[in-house]
Amino acid sequence: MSSATELPFTLNDPSLFKDQSHVNGHWVEAKSGKRFNVIDPGSDKTWASCPDNGPEDVDAAVDAAHAAFQTYRTVNPRRRAQLLMAWHALIDAHKEDLATLITFESGKPLAESRAEVAYAQGFAWWFAGEAERIRGSLAVPSAPSRRVLVVKQPLGVAVALVPWNFPAAMVLRKAAAALAAGCTMVVKPSPETPLTTLALAELAVRAGFPAGALNVLTTSLANTPPLSEALCLHPRVAKVSFTGSTRVGRLVAGLCARGLKRCTLELGGNCPFVVFDDADLERAAEQFAALKWRHAGQACVAANRLYVQAGVLEEFTRMVVERTRGLVVGHGAEEGTTMGPVTTPAGVSKAEAQVADALRLGGRLVLGTGEGGLGEGAGVRGGAGGYFMKPTILTGMTQDMLMSREETFAPVCGIYSFDTEEQVTRWANDTSMGLASYIFTKNMDRVFRLTENLDAGMIGVNTGNSSAAESPFGGMKESGYGKESGKDVAIEEYLVAKTVTVTLEDHF
Repeated sequence: MSSATELPFTLNDPSLFKDQSHVNGHWVEAKSGKRFNVIDPGSDKTWASCPDNGPEDVDAAVDAAHAAFQTYRTVNPRRRAQLLMAWHALIDAHKEDLATLITFESGKPLAESRAEVAYAQGFAWWFAGEAERIRGSLAVPSAPSRRVLVVKQPLGVAVALVPWNFPAAMVLRKAAAALAAGCTMVVKPSPETPLTTLALAELAVRAGFPAGALNVLTTSLANTPPLSEALCLHPRVAKVSFTGSTRVGRLVAGLCARGLKRCTLELGGNCPFVVFDDADLERAAEQFAALKWRHAGQACVAANRLYVQAGVLEEFTRMVVERTRGLVVGHGAEEGTTMGPVTTPAGVSKAEAQVADALRLGGRLVLGTGEGGLGEGAGVRGGAGGYFMKPTILTGMTQDMLMSREETFAPVCGIYSFDTEEQVTRWANDTSMGLASYIFTKNMDRVFRLTENLDAGMIGVNTGNSSAAESPFGGMKESGYGKESGKDVAIEEYLVAKTVTVTLEDHF
């Protein structure tokens, strides 16, 4: 059991707190008996622990999922849809407890955690419908007396490697699609956020999913690489879905390639947010603030580079700074907090290095704290021991700075000035990544040009919130391949198409 003697919060349903791995319907320890600590990023204090699973624990989980698949694959699609709807209802009934777990694991304010649970529920709801929309086809070919059938069937055991920034949503986006298709799954949550995943597994049990259909292996940061490798290479695993950094995504793709396994990769983003001088500036500033500062900037689709046309640069910068000054930085569970801590100390260090690099190359700090204590920013309260960083805004950004090339994943904003559409298109595409882009303009000709010319798998037009269960989610270039959520494409990632050719007797 957890090394914490008392939780720093109270759950409405204390039985939702699970601190053991979930394999074949049982709550289990790692074979080694080792555990790792779960730390609250808002206080830097340990409040729970979980089993530190290693490669030696993989066979039991994958074998359980494989055994469950032999029967779950035959479950009627209507029944699979009913199970997903029951899961959805239970998540809704326990949304406050789930939000609390998310806040103490990831650091995000409770309001954001509640919003994440609602977003996550959407995937269970959507894929409940998709379960009954799986369709094959029948065709009459050119050869006489033949018919060609395409039959869609579930792939088999799937593995989900999920990140810490949206611990509920990323599990539901992957697991709901797999379970709707008739696959079973093993989830490896991030070491920072295992307890949210375990609570979701408990609710899946209550919803009626059979033992082995959804398994969870928790692990420490040190054991994450060998455990993930063992899962990717296991001969009974047919599919791997990974959300995380481009660097690790390359490793996952290489491991899957060894066994020619199906692989979906949702990787890093260096997303441009482009504001033209004809844009509705109030709307653009509102959308930018929500997109940029959510979860302290720790989202793959967050605005990473803010490009503003020169004619409105001064005015729009003022509007962004004003909104940012209103943020209240503190522990996510404290009343009034609107921006929580960065989830890991490494995230703060990386962001500080990017700020220092920008200042060295001529950037100007207008909000936040940089070298020599320059700038001003929102005050940090309740931050003793936590991984807090003031929201930081820099102007005078150029393409040779680290922030232009690297994902920031922290509450740091760099503002770039541009003159022409051609120029900003070139700058926006000048990155190895291509996850999302955002454009704000009233010129519809420009909208269509940019949606075709920007290198991004997702484009928001006059909006900073373009992710939903109904919309295909995925990028291009080094932001990965494959799609999650959306009609048809996401569930196809968990299906195999069999071609059946039949020759008929040519007489009555």
